[in-house]
This record gives sequence, structure tokens and C-alpha cells, in this order.
Amino acid sequence: MNVPMDYESLRLIWWLLLSVLITGFAVMDGFDLGVAGQLLMVARTDEQRRVAVNSIGPVWDGNQVWFILGGGAVFAAFPVLYAAAFSGLYAAMFLVLLTFIVRPVCIDFRSKVADPRWRATWDITLSLAGLLAALLFGVAVGNLFLGLPFHFTPDLRLVYEGGFFGLLRPFALLCGLASVAMLLMHGASWLLLKTNGEVAARARRVLLVSAVVLIILFAIGGLWLARLDGFVISSALDPTAPSNPLDKQVTRIPGSWLSVYGRSPWVLLAPIAGFAGPLLACLWAWLRRGGLAFLCSALGVAGIIFTAAFSLFPFLLPSDLDPAASLTLWDASSSQRTLFIMLVAVIVFLPIILLYTGWAFRVLRGKVTEAYVREHGDSLY
Repeated sequence: MNVPMDYESLRLIWWLLLSVLITGFAVMDGFDLGVAGQLLMVARTDEQRRVAVNSIGPVWDGNQVWFILGGGAVFAAFPVLYAAAFSGLYAAMFLVLLTFIVRPVCIDFRSKVADPRWRATWDITLSLAGLLAALLFGVAVGNLFLGLPFHFTPDLRLVYEGGFFGLLRPFALLCGLASVAMLLMHGASWLLLKTNGEVAARARRVLLVSAVVLIILFAIGGLWLARLDGFVISSALDPTAPSNPLDKQVTRIPGSWLSVYGRSPWVLLAPIAGFAGPLLACLWAWLRRGGLAFLCSALGVAGIIFTAAFSLFPFLLPSDLDPAASLTLWDASSSQRTLFIMLVAVIVFLPIILLYTGWAFRVLRGKVTEAYVREHGDSLY
């Protein structure tokens, strides 16, 4: 079969699609994690906690489709990245998976027994799961900029020489805290949209505080990144060559992670959105406009993720042990034919997912109130 698109374009398209899928996950499932993480802060009584839980209960499983899509895209489009990431980050990935398993159990089980201690246990567990997942996602992104300790043997066998606690480096922890603040802001904007009364009032305060903290941490991260040693491909590059992670030379240059903003000023739109989104979310939250606050919060989430993606480009998984073994979109992708077949599948199925998601959220529109929980208590979470 002749592929009607060149290899370089397909690789670029799949890099963009991967960034979009990660953003979709952060926006859609991010507010679920944010609501879970702040459950104990915004809801004091059992009815208030049921209001918060039922604001995400009907949609959390559908939102996780974005996580599955992102993982599937990495597995099929960048199989070497999938192998390296899941080998090196196995412990962190297992903890994330554990939080994803615990979350639906907490949502489904908390209201099965009326005992306050039973419900409090599940509420605490749900909140910790949301915070831990948010922290680990940020730590993972931070370690991409620092590089992971792996290399390849001459026969392309991956060797990883690090451990879980080696991931907890200062810059990575800063990114983890920024991720927690980002998802708390996003979850609070969702509660502001879907609830009223005391829950919405407390969520508004959480949004204002977390958005300010996020802006500060995002700015500190940018200044810190300007001083870090970035990765730069220093050898000749053929973007249409077969994937071979060892067929290049990479050097480390201080501040080079931010060089893309000098070469292509238009990518500054990403960090601008990363700062403007939280600021506008605060404004609309102050004016009690939940829908606009949620949209601006989503804008901020997307801006921050694309800031990381543009800064890393074309690297997908740098290696601090052997920089030449770092994985890029030019040498870690599937074959040209595989990328094209997958692109056709995405063109067919992604609009269906978007239409179904839009329809589901339209059906579930409206606020969850304490009165509604009392009236329909037996049929709710």
C-alpha cells in the first residue's frame, strides 16, 4: 500500500495528536481529580460531600477515555517511548494506576453504608488518591526536562538504572506541586459550575488560592528551566529516516529548553495562555460565572501542557545517563504505514468520541444541589 503522506509530516501530526490527547485528559479527567483532591476542603457535611461526589460521579469513567486514548497512541505511534517510559517509570505508573482503581471504589462504596466512619474513610481515601495522582503526573513531566537514567545497548536493548525515589528531584517536585495547584483550580471551577450554596462558595475560594499559587509556581518553573541544561540534537538529522534512537548526537546546553521561543515566537501563545487562563478564571469566579471560569481554567491547563510540549520538542524522553540515547519523535515512532493507518482511524473515531462526550455533558447539564441529593438519595452516589 502506497502511503499518500510523507513520513516527516506523519511524525509531526502524531506528536501534535499526542499533545492534544494529553491535554484532553488533563482537561476532562483533570477536574475529576481536582474535585476529589479538594473534597474535604469544600464539603463539610455528608450531604455536601455527596453533592461534590455526584457532580463527577456520572462522568468520571467517560473522562478516563482520554487516558486510554493517550496510552494507546503512545503504544502504537511511539512504541519505543512506551517501552522506555513504562520500564523506567514503572513504580510511578503503578501508583497512578492504583489511584485510578481506588477512585471508582470510593465513589461507589462511600454511600453504601450510613456509618459516618465508613464514609469518612472513603472520603479521605478519595481525596488522597486525587492529590497523589495530580502530584505524580507533574513529577513525571518535570523529570522529562531533567532526563531519565536509561541507555540502549548496541542491539537496542533498553537498560534503566534508576529507581522511584530518584524521580523526586527538586525541579520535578516543583512541577508536581504546580500540577496539584492546576488540577485543584480546574476541579474548583467545575464545582463552581455544577454546585451552589456553601460548596460553591468554598470552591470559589479554593479556585482563587490555587490559581494564584499555580501562576507563581509556573513562573518559578520557567525561570528555573532557563538555568537547566537542555538537550539539543547536534548531528545531522533526517526526519524521514527509519527509527533508530542511537543514530544521532545530543549535547546539553544551559537554557536550551527555552530556545524554541526565540526561533518560533508564535509558540509564546502557549505560556501566555498558561498565565492568562488562571487569571481569567479568577475574574469569572469572583463574578460568579461558573461556566466562563471553567472554560478559562481549561485554557490555562491547555496552555501549560503545550508550554511543556513546545519546550521539549522534538524530544519525547531525554536520557541524562546517555543523551545520545534520548528519544525524539524522529527516532522513536512506528513505521510510516502504521502511522498513516492509525491517522485514518483517528479521523474516523475521534469525532464520534467528541460528539458522544458533548451529548453526554448536555444531558447531564444543571447543578447538583443538597435538595436534589436529599430527594434522590437512594439513586445517587
